[in-house]
Amino acid sequence: MIRRIAAALILVPLAIILVSLAVANRQSVVISFDPFDPAHPALTRALPLYLLMLVILIGGVLLGGSAAWIRQGKWRRAARLADAQRREMRAEVDRLRRRLGSPAVAAQPAPVDAGPRLTIPPPAA
Repeated sequence: MIRRIAAALILVPLAIILVSLAVANRQSVVISFDPFDPAHPALTRALPLYLLMLVILIGGVLLGGSAAWIRQGKWRRAARLADAQRREMRAEVDRLRRRLGSPAVAAQPAPVDAGPRLTIPPPAA
């Protein structure tokens, strides 16, 4: 519930700002993709200014999210390896308990989330 309220407190003013920005900047701007001939560019596009800013904003969010996802890859890999090791150790403990013949312990099913939750530490600065 608090998360929804916080999201509303952030997203509603952001939406108001974006709509007012779009209304105030409806004029078209010419975008040139030809750096070699500024007088007669080969590839140009006329876009409303608000659309250009929105596309740049979305591109920045996607680029930043991708960079963060790539940087966190080593932590996701470490978590997968630790989880695999935990499963292997749990299976080996169960196998050894069955071999020793303790029927009370071997008859109990192993809990699915028996191990501690893995957390990702903050990146070192």
